[in-house]
Amino acid sequence: MHAFPAPTPRSSLERRGSAGCAMQGRSPAARRRARWGVVVLIGWGLGACNGGETLGGPPLAGFAAVAAGAGFACGATPSGVAYCWGDGWYGQLGTGATQTNSTTPVPVAGGLTFTALTAGSNFACAVTPSGTAYCWGGGQLGNGSTAGSATPVAVAGGLAFTTVSAGPFFACGVTTSGAAYCWGGNGAGQLGTGTQTGSLTPVPVAGGLAFTTVSVGGGLGGGGFACGITTVGAAYCWGDNIAGELGIGTTTGPQNCFSVSHPQACSTTPVAVAGGLTFRAISAGSGFACGVTTSGAAYCWGANPYGQLGTGTTTGSATPVTVAGGLSFRAVSAGASAACGVTTSGVAECWGVNSDGQLGTGSTTASTTPAAVVGGLTFSGVSAGDAFVCGVATSGSAYCWGANTAGQIGDGFAGFDATPAPVTGGHTFTALSVGGGAACGVTPSSTAYCWGMNSDGQLGTGTTAGSATPVAVAGGLAFTTVSAGHAFACGVTTSGTAQCWGVNTFGQLGTGTTTGSATPATVAGGLTFTTVSASDASACGVTTSGAAYCWGANFRGELGTGTTNGSATPAAVVGGLSFKAVSVGGQEFACGVTTSGAAYCWGDNLYGELGTGTSIGPQSCGGAACSMMPVAVGGGLSFGSASTGNGFACGVATSGAAYCWGVNVNGNLGTGTSTGTATPAAVAGGLSFSEVSAGDGSACGVTTSGAAYCWGNGSSGQLGTGTRTSSSTPLGTLGGLGITAVSAGGGFAGPGFAGFACGVTTSGVAYCWGANTDGQLGTGSIGGPALVPTRVAQ
Repeated sequence: MHAFPAPTPRSSLERRGSAGCAMQGRSPAARRRARWGVVVLIGWGLGACNGGETLGGPPLAGFAAVAAGAGFACGATPSGVAYCWGDGWYGQLGTGATQTNSTTPVPVAGGLTFTALTAGSNFACAVTPSGTAYCWGGGQLGNGSTAGSATPVAVAGGLAFTTVSAGPFFACGVTTSGAAYCWGGNGAGQLGTGTQTGSLTPVPVAGGLAFTTVSVGGGLGGGGFACGITTVGAAYCWGDNIAGELGIGTTTGPQNCFSVSHPQACSTTPVAVAGGLTFRAISAGSGFACGVTTSGAAYCWGANPYGQLGTGTTTGSATPVTVAGGLSFRAVSAGASAACGVTTSGVAECWGVNSDGQLGTGSTTASTTPAAVVGGLTFSGVSAGDAFVCGVATSGSAYCWGANTAGQIGDGFAGFDATPAPVTGGHTFTALSVGGGAACGVTPSSTAYCWGMNSDGQLGTGTTAGSATPVAVAGGLAFTTVSAGHAFACGVTTSGTAQCWGVNTFGQLGTGTTTGSATPATVAGGLTFTTVSASDASACGVTTSGAAYCWGANFRGELGTGTTNGSATPAAVVGGLSFKAVSVGGQEFACGVTTSGAAYCWGDNLYGELGTGTSIGPQSCGGAACSMMPVAVGGGLSFGSASTGNGFACGVATSGAAYCWGVNVNGNLGTGTSTGTATPAAVAGGLSFSEVSAGDGSACGVTTSGAAYCWGNGSSGQLGTGTRTSSSTPLGTLGGLGITAVSAGGGFAGPGFAGFACGVTTSGVAYCWGANTDGQLGTGSIGGPALVPTRVAQ
């Protein structure tokens, strides 16, 4: 409910485990071991959005398809323009450069448009509308040469392809006639030609089968393998079989490959996957494969040391076994020891290893059964790569999560992310504030953005259309801070002028009228402010001289003027105190900290939220206990900051200890009980806080070590712990993020809005968690809550 700064610049890494990455020239020795590729068809089974794109920079229209490889990914816009990001050592980004990584999408050179694309170990391939296949990157490009290319080169042979799949040093494709062709290394018979002889150009897969799709993967025996679906839905695989990845019921044949002295089970020609299942989708990973039957059931087979078969165990299987959970899938993608699928309802589910957060659950805990990707996003397709995953939301936005050693998440940052991060970077913020059903933030360039509910123009865009992603506040003003209230917001510009927008029934915009505004309107009086705080129907600000002014509704004396008369223009808070900051709460009261560290509150005192030791008086406002002027908070504590919520307040003492007072129905005081108190009570746990934010029935704080903790009502996931469980003591939010500031919000003066919270990391990246009924998490979706911190979208 109050605006706050996010202090450090973007140079530090926000995500746990971030060791940084050199964006120029990473050596091959530093790369993760190569894996496989996934083919995706643009416009088939994947989301798209309308609009154009700029070829010289990141796509503006979103993505229709995305494919994750080994340390890099590629995506294509709805019109077929390709972009890649991540590891570019071998030229696999297709920009014409080698030894150059990119943490955001860069356009593939050549001006080609594509209908399908795939990312492999160190190269990528794509198919044009005419059926010509192009590849770029290291080595296995199918053009008759062993030389790599940092720009697309045509695959030899003049074949017309519908799809292509790149893997660990080989690739396969399906022609318009249904014939499968492969090229590259062939030590395990992965080209399917009946031999172990490699080929620099496409060679036909033996057997005369007609395929609809082929997917190539990495064999655990050091070679590779491939699986395909025929036109009648039968699955066939060929290549390495050391872990049973061919799905034929054995790991001892049917042939031996590599050498006489070191034989390994394989098949150099397609062999039928056991079980008699009819498949509509198939994906080859690293030593295992998964498929989706025509009934929507998912099956996997092969290696299973990390639970990547999704069966609830770590026992491997040489025949297809059902993925647990009874979910109905549209598609599935097998990666390196993990797999992900999209259900028929658009939910992304992942299972297997999770050491880099590649399951997208907000933690690094592995799962042997499908676990839902957090964030409430609805996906049209996903692609699992080498310890990271990318997907396209139904909105057309691309998201990636997991390992990020070379920038392969594509969000403009280094360090892994265990929750979906929007590709192309997203916004970074220096200030962020959560209100009732909406949130606002300020970027390093001083631009204000808001997202969520907009029924009264509280997003400041000039309209009343809500937005599930950040939208710029109109007017071109430069802000230093912003505060989101209930159906309105206020901010302070770089010149010190206060601006407000949204509903204005009680004069809470401070303009001298009660006419609302969907764009920023200047607060009257010509005062120069340093901070401002918006709440239920009033606002307060502190001027450069330390004087506090308030405006709007004044039913309980919350303007601090000595009366209960409302004011549509700033009115001076009485008492002559010099304040550092003032925070306005949802139960018609306010608190401020003076320059000497003393806390004062005024307004409603029904729950003892003034902190004076009593909930009786000291005055009466409409028959309710109140104070129309500042009264000192009891306890003799020296505070560095204070925050007001809905009927309670919290503050951080100069010692770093957090204290709360007021109503405590939900355990929101953090004392370990649900008993309210009219004087400051220490928050349990002995933590040292740098700041705390009081919301609606819950509160969150940031410790001096950068950890976020929340307590109180957790019914909407607003504690960020991965559950809906409430807690009367502080609980650490999941995700391991380095947080510098946090803001808790939700309903003001009643349960009109469910609770949510947002935080800013050390690099300025915003995460939100909790209720998302109006898109207030800013993730690009509206609907179910996020139980763990989820990245705010671009």
